[in-house]
Amino acid sequence: MPSLLIQIEGTDGSGKTLQTQLLERRLKKEGYTVKEISFPQYGKPSAVMIEEYLRGNLGSAEAVGAKRASMLYAVDRWAASNTIAQWLANDTIVIANRYVASNMGHQGGKIRNKTEREAFFDWAHTLEYTTFGIPKPDFTLFLHMPPKMSQLLVDKKDARSYLQGKMRDIHENDIMHLQHAEEAYLHLLDYFDDFTSIACVKDETLRSPEDIHKEIYNKVVQQIVS
Repeated sequence: MPSLLIQIEGTDGSGKTLQTQLLERRLKKEGYTVKEISFPQYGKPSAVMIEEYLRGNLGSAEAVGAKRASMLYAVDRWAASNTIAQWLANDTIVIANRYVASNMGHQGGKIRNKTEREAFFDWAHTLEYTTFGIPKPDFTLFLHMPPKMSQLLVDKKDARSYLQGKMRDIHENDIMHLQHAEEAYLHLLDYFDDFTSIACVKDETLRSPEDIHKEIYNKVVQQIVS
């Protein structure tokens, strides 16, 4: 059995959690050993400051800035890194529902200059994979959902306890943040060679979860057998 770390990323409302669940369920059914982990790890000590940030208690997303916010998320992943490494050492397929690229997308979107953003990508890459020694993903699937549709889908989510009654976090509530994050994610696709994009909308119509899952599954199988 192979070990594989899959990073599932996407703009808000793109169905990352559902697609993670569908992929995990199918791979287990086919006999693979699979573990799923979601970030941030809401409710755990390592995510306390992330929850404060997303509630807006540390100031606006812009005021907190890209690097300070990134360090909050990096610490949360570091807290789980030994567990992930142990899974991988035992021939496990690990599916990360959001991972390091989430920092690069959401925080990189705060940086408007392309050269400066690429420098931030490199800084975040070093912070997570070298300074904290977090396991590197073997490949990344990016679920692309246009920002205007993202907000509509976010509002259909069940209540999330860390928001304390609010419908949206500070990222989801800011359409400009979502647009800039989308731009940064698309920039990542060009900057790194291990990113694969999955369109969630085709011909201005939302694709079904089953259709998206089929495409994701086929790409994952290609990685397993390669």
